[in-house]
Amino acid sequence: AIKPLFDKVVIKAIETDEKQQAESAHEERARQIDAGAAKEKPQLARVLAVGPGGTIDGNDVKMGVKVGDTVLYSKYAGSEFKIDGEEVVIVSQSDILAIVE
Repeated sequence: AIKPLFDKVVIKAIETDEKQQAESAHEERARQIDAGAAKEKPQLARVLAVGPGGTIDGNDVKMGVKVGDTVLYSKYAGSEFKIDGEEVVIVSQSDILAIVE
């Protein structure tokens, strides 16, 4: 288990094969959004863990994403890690552009 600090969010990129197997409505919508994107690094991800927020650089930060959300994130955002054999990215909440519903 990983527990991010402050405004950090742990996400896992949704790969094309995984998207093709998606059955829920919001995952179908996420696939439609991603289909129009250039075939580069995936920018669609699932939220695995969310930090508590708090006071960051003197500003109160409330977390707007939750575990299980499907999100679009900035192309070059975050740091990539391999945790328990799984490739994840840790980003600041501000690097998340939208929640896909």
